[in-house]
Amino acid sequence: MAMAGSGFAHRLKRWIYRGDRPDSIAKALNRFWGNRYRSGGPLARSRDVELEITGRSTGRPVAFPIVLADYDGATYAVSMLGARANWVLNLQAADGRAILRHGAAVPVRLMEVPAAQRPPILRRYLQVAPGARPHIPVDRSAPVDDFAAIAADYPVFRVEGFALD
Repeated sequence: MAMAGSGFAHRLKRWIYRGDRPDSIAKALNRFWGNRYRSGGPLARSRDVELEITGRSTGRPVAFPIVLADYDGATYAVSMLGARANWVLNLQAADGRAILRHGAAVPVRLMEVPAAQRPPILRRYLQVAPGARPHIPVDRSAPVDDFAAIAADYPVFRVEGFALD
């Protein structure tokens, strides 16, 4: 299996997400990028969005930036930090209901994709989401078959109600 890079940027991104949780630096960067993605301004591509989900414990909205992947005519959200990421747990508690923001707020439903169908979507995600590459242990140019070994560890959700331009 081809592994992701190990340069300075790769190590830094892994460091600010130690234990697959954002530290204070990652949280600050998420706020910065969330503001850019939410507005849909010049620093945000159409696939750069802010995802808002109701917190499972607090009931308050939780928002953060994500990159959407397009594959085979559909749009997908991927958890670069795996199945125990807070947003995944919140989404599951909210029965997949969320809001995407990119200039406008769009209510959506995110439906989990079975692990067997994830490999080509994960590969596409790494092609379009450079910030995720340090977190997923397969290189974006690896054959799709290499993604099968890790597919169960990285939730993928089909986004219903939102399409990329």
